[in-house]
Parts: sequence; C-alpha cells; structure tokens
Amino acid sequence: MALQYQVVPVTSFAQNCSIVWCDETMKGVVIDPGGDVKQLVALIKELGVEVEKLVLTHGHLDHVGGSEELADALSSPIVGPHKADNFWLQSLEGQSQMFGFPLTEAFEPSEWLDEGDKVTFGNQSLDVIHTPGHTPGHVVLYSEEAKLAFVGDVLFKGGVGRTDFPKGDFNTLIASIKQKLWALGNETRFVPGHGPESTFGAERASNPFVADEMPLY
Repeated sequence: MALQYQVVPVTSFAQNCSIVWCDETMKGVVIDPGGDVKQLVALIKELGVEVEKLVLTHGHLDHVGGSEELADALSSPIVGPHKADNFWLQSLEGQSQMFGFPLTEAFEPSEWLDEGDKVTFGNQSLDVIHTPGHTPGHVVLYSEEAKLAFVGDVLFKGGVGRTDFPKGDFNTLIASIKQKLWALGNETRFVPGHGPESTFGAERASNPFVADEMPLY
C-alpha cells in the first residue's frame, strides 16, 4: 500500500491544496481547500477518491476559503487546525474584504487537532504536529511511512512563513522548524503551502532562515 497525493494550486495566491489518498482503499483527505471548489470537485471525481475529511493546517483565508463549500459538496467534515487559530476562522469575513476574496463566513471545524493526534483515511494515517509561529494554531501533517510532510505556511523552499500577522512570532516559528520538523529526518519531503516541494535536508543545508551548515551527505 502507498500514500498518493496530488497538489492543486488554488486561488490568486497559488495556495497548494493537496488531495491525499490511500491507493488500496481510494479513501482520502483534502488538505487546505482554499478555493476553486468546482475544480477540486472535478479532480477528486476524476481521481476516484472518496474524501473522508477536509484538513486545515491553519486559519488563513487562502488555505480555508473553500472549506465549507467543499465540505457540503462532498458531505465531509472539516477538521483542524489547532484551536489557537479559532480567532482566524472567526475573522474570515474581514480577511475576505482585506484580500479582495469572495465573502467567506466564519465557521468552526467539527474537530480541532492537537499535537499527537492522527488523521486517518483508509489504511493510511498522518501524524499531527503543532507548529506555532506563522499562526499560533498551525499544524503540520506527517506520514512516517511515506516520509512526507504537508507543512502549510511554516516552511518553504528557500524561505519560511511570515510572522507579521496577529499572534505570529518569528522565534517561535524557527523553534517549530528546528525542534519539530528537522527531527523527522533530512530525507523527508515536504509540500509547502505555496511553491515547489523540497526536503528538510535541502533546507537545512541552504535555506537562509534556518540553515545550520549541515552537509547534505
């Protein structure tokens, strides 16, 4: 059995929405459905994935804007992020106006996620890692079997998440990356919230924000 995934950039922010599934059962999840719901529904149907839940890494509009519409279309619950991001979900109307997005109303997920939780679908599971800094309730989803992490806006190829938003904190973000993500192994690949994939080892070697002079080999 294997974990499969397809990344779909959505919205004008080119936010990476990930459709992730178990290839044995074809049951899956959608991580960060920020918008473009019709496109997502069509692709999910084409892939033949039965979506069991929508999973949010954090409460920013470009990551959660399509959640309720997609949840209705698929009859799937929304889970995550950590409850410390509830204030972001409650301010979605204001975020919509600020960024010129279609109006997105405030909502709460059916379940908050916490450090140590597991998101399961088919024969696969993703470990929940609480990674505050970009937002206080940000979580990362990690498949130990696939050595693959969905990191939202914590870490990018060559960069890290912004910390100038309310309740963001740069030192907390760097600690989340160095203490929690690096521990998952240099070979672990990650899908960021925007831009191309990379590995933790490559970022440790070359990312100007978090490099630690570790040789690649």
